[in-house]
Amino acid sequence: MIKTILGQVKEFKKTSLIVPLLVALEVALDIVIPLVMAMLIDQGIEAGNMKKILVIGAILIVLAIIALFFGTLSGKYAAIASAGLAKNLRLTLFSHVQELSFSNIDKFSTSSLITRLTTDVTNVQNAYQMIIRILIRSPLMFIFSLIMAFRINSTLAMTFIYITPVLAIGLFLMIRFAFPVFDRVFKMYDRMNKVVQENLQGIRVVKSFVREKHEKEKFGSVSEDMYRNFSLAQRIVAMNGPLMQFSMYTAMLLISWVGAKLIVNSQMTTGELVSMFTYSGQILMSLNMLSMVFVMLIISRTSARRIKEVLDEESSLKNPANPVMSIQDGSVAFKNVSFSYVNRNEKYVIKDVSFDIKPGEVVGVIGGTGSAKSTLVQLIPRLYDVTKGSIEVGGLDVRKYDIESLRDEVAMVLQQNVLFSGTIKENLRWGNAEATDEELVRVAKIAQADDFIQELPDKYDTVLTQGGTNVSGGQKQRLTIARALLKRPKILIMDDSTSAVDTKTDHFIREGLKREIPGTTTFIIAQRISSIQDADKIIVLDKGEIHGLGTHDALLLENEIYQEVHASQQKGFGQHGE
Repeated sequence: MIKTILGQVKEFKKTSLIVPLLVALEVALDIVIPLVMAMLIDQGIEAGNMKKILVIGAILIVLAIIALFFGTLSGKYAAIASAGLAKNLRLTLFSHVQELSFSNIDKFSTSSLITRLTTDVTNVQNAYQMIIRILIRSPLMFIFSLIMAFRINSTLAMTFIYITPVLAIGLFLMIRFAFPVFDRVFKMYDRMNKVVQENLQGIRVVKSFVREKHEKEKFGSVSEDMYRNFSLAQRIVAMNGPLMQFSMYTAMLLISWVGAKLIVNSQMTTGELVSMFTYSGQILMSLNMLSMVFVMLIISRTSARRIKEVLDEESSLKNPANPVMSIQDGSVAFKNVSFSYVNRNEKYVIKDVSFDIKPGEVVGVIGGTGSAKSTLVQLIPRLYDVTKGSIEVGGLDVRKYDIESLRDEVAMVLQQNVLFSGTIKENLRWGNAEATDEELVRVAKIAQADDFIQELPDKYDTVLTQGGTNVSGGQKQRLTIARALLKRPKILIMDDSTSAVDTKTDHFIREGLKREIPGTTTFIIAQRISSIQDADKIIVLDKGEIHGLGTHDALLLENEIYQEVHASQQKGFGQHGE
């Protein structure tokens, strides 16, 4: 775990190494200053020597300024190094998530990944800053202050030897009881993020069903659980303060009592006692800071483990040793394909599916809800891998291709397509980053999107909000169709992507596709038979199995499911026409 996290320091290694050096120099000066103070008191103040007072006082000021300088630099570089670690860690995490398959991402959940990229990384960042600075400073300060205290008076210095085990036992107990609680807290962060994410994404549904009260109660329940656990963890950790104060005041009282006797018996000077007080403060402060580091390590240990879980996750989709980088054509062949999301034979959502599609053919896919229509087409660009059988594109098994090259030749237009915050131009250019403005207008016209774009105040420079919430469902679908057309793919998959447009617009879009990409193999998943009746082949799915395969006319004669769907839609159309 430590190796994984430290591997992200990268270009900030030099900065990280400078910090302990600066801290060591600061500690050295902090150790020298009490000795100089003792000289000031014994040789200057008590001796009444003004010259000594001025000289030694000047030395003290210079030493204090230099110590402050080193302390400031160490703080600055520690902040730079820890922020750099967090930057690299977030980037590595985000990049790794991009490489994971859908099945890998499903394992963690979106809300959990967000927590790991934000809260967990911040905890590791804070811990790293404390480790390279405080965890270096505190032991050095403790060791050298203790050595100097023994040099001044071993009897008084033994006080710290007695107190240290008490603090160590207290810290051990805090770590033991607090760690499991913090582990629960971060899982609750995942739950809270999930509730917030679902609420914000579905805010229109929440308001339309007047479920605001329910959502508040759901959030309040998660928040209350987090409050109880986090407050318990903080109460455990808060015991560190009283324990430190008890130890510090006990040490001060013992030093004062024993030291006074030693001064009366001329076994110790006033300056030495003042130095002893300073060293005792440094020793106890170093122990206090050390305990704070341990508390931070308790919190960050859980975060570091959660981060490592993601980084150690290997994608279930991998490139072969020598991947094929180009696809010959858009032919698609399913050969005895079965698929399960959980890799269990009894949980197949697609069962023994076989068919052959030639390049340039238009294939309609129809079936009831839950018949695995979307799952079927998602196997083509390897968003998931088949459990049994094989899928061939361009005459080769899709698992032999370079994943990026394969997906670059397959364009998908989903029913619930996503538009990103930015202008319409920027969203369209996801299909082709080098596309000219003229090409954008051309594909928008084919997708029947140009008319409504021209009515917008800024036309193609209109800024879309996150998810494209400032355009209608039908407009969003037309924009995503235009985006896919810019790729000029060998295979185009339209997953119920015209469900939000009227039949007339749907017809114009299909006619435009024929003209624009005649050589592209097109899969059209649809609920309306009118959207696929002109297809070269129509696949009828039922519970993950092919119930029928043929042309519109052939299926009307031979397939019961297709006949029922056609009859119900014709009846509905007739009633609507009346």
